[in-house]
Amino acid sequence: MAEIDLFKGVYPESKRDTREVGRTKTKEQIETAKKYGWEYFDKKGICYNGYIYDGRWIAVAKRFIEYYNLKPGDKVLDVGCAKGYLLYDFLQVMPSLKIAGIDISEYAVNCCPPEVKPYVRVGNAKDLSMFKDKEFDLVISITTIHNLPEKECRQAIREIQRVGKQAWIKVDSYRNEKEKEEMFDWNLTAETIKHRDDWIKLFEEEGYTGDFWWTLPGQGY
Repeated sequence: MAEIDLFKGVYPESKRDTREVGRTKTKEQIETAKKYGWEYFDKKGICYNGYIYDGRWIAVAKRFIEYYNLKPGDKVLDVGCAKGYLLYDFLQVMPSLKIAGIDISEYAVNCCPPEVKPYVRVGNAKDLSMFKDKEFDLVISITTIHNLPEKECRQAIREIQRVGKQAWIKVDSYRNEKEKEEMFDWNLTAETIKHRDDWIKLFEEEGYTGDFWWTLPGQGY
């Protein structure tokens, strides 16, 4: 289990004004965001402000392939794949990879590129029963499992551990009181937000042996 930032230097930093989001967010925005529909992904002023393909995941895919030494024919699962852009870019970098993805949003799954859509389904991170033990050479989950209540978040971690030979999880976190205040101010969907040390303890309690990193206030995705 290692704490490692695989986005550093390859994924553009967010330009979102998180403090402004914190000042202006409403109960209605939170309720809308948690439906994970068109408004969440593509309506200005809710979350993504329009989530379109722009190739930004290619460098991330390359980083994962290199770091986890993925080979042609290896299998990759993206838990919380949204519109499948990372999976699409995995195929741009290594077309012979076998990909799979799940996302809770039917809207996002329906928006996946045609090359990816056959391999993506609607599903919840807490239940990966459609997959076999150690079926995947790598399981990735980026800013997804923290959207579950803690009990279900723990289930998701156990499921990721079960189906993956290797794994990398990214969750919302903080390292001090200032970051905690900012994180809770701007966050719209997360149900489980913990201090870095508490996340590590939780991972250990659930027998997780994969890698992990954080989304912190003001950072990118």
